[in-house]
Amino acid sequence: MSKAAKKTLEEAIQSGNPELDLQDKQIMSLEELPGLLSLENITRLTLTHNRLTMVPPAIANLVNLEILNLFNNIIEELPTSISSLNKLRILNVGMNRLDALPRGFGSFPVLEVLDITYNNISEGDSLPGNFFMLESLRALYMGDNDFEVLSPEIRNFKNLQILCLRDNDLVTLPREVGELTRLRELHLQGNRLEVLPPEIGHLDLLGNRSCLRLDGNPWVPMIEDQLLLGPSHVMDMLRNESYKFVYQRHITTGSKPPPKNYDAKNRKISRKRDNA
Repeated sequence: MSKAAKKTLEEAIQSGNPELDLQDKQIMSLEELPGLLSLENITRLTLTHNRLTMVPPAIANLVNLEILNLFNNIIEELPTSISSLNKLRILNVGMNRLDALPRGFGSFPVLEVLDITYNNISEGDSLPGNFFMLESLRALYMGDNDFEVLSPEIRNFKNLQILCLRDNDLVTLPREVGELTRLRELHLQGNRLEVLPPEIGHLDLLGNRSCLRLDGNPWVPMIEDQLLLGPSHVMDMLRNESYKFVYQRHITTGSKPPPKNYDAKNRKISRKRDNA
């Protein structure tokens, strides 16, 4: 631990400052910071760009924590106790080495923003059973992981406004995404998608503050042609009966998904090596 980290912590303890910024302080373990995990007054803790390999269960002692930023460390696992942070609104664990989220992770009662980008998380056993109970979520960033499918339980995120799934291995998208009526941003670029559920055509993704990203997928010609004209043309097409027929035929024939894009994977691997 650097002297700067020690000084910053000492000043926070003395002043009672509820916001503690320890980014880029060469921290390898929170045990190096005596007293940190006893600061019950802390509401914001920033530990970005360090060398943390794990988060101790005692993180649960920070009972008033609202914002926890662990971006760009080398964390391989999160403790189950982290979900007992009942006041946590924003959690950023992007650019780490996570391949799963801990049991009970969906217990955060007021979590609004979750960022798990640049990890190795996938569907299946990687997500705990109650993950889709995070009904307070407004923004979910899951880009640069290893998702091939997404659970239909995504429908439970009724308050979701931003869903980022870019640069995964998605081969299909559940129809239930179309039930996220508050969604204003949908990022799907850099996957293996060939078709989109027609239900997405009814979402409000074309307003001034909206965003729909579809590039970098091996779309069927019908989508590819409309995408050349712009996202609005794709949205119009999704509501077309002709497209609904094409979509249904595509999913019922069980066509083999396109192979993984080697170049895209190489880019993802190189980014992860940057924080090794």
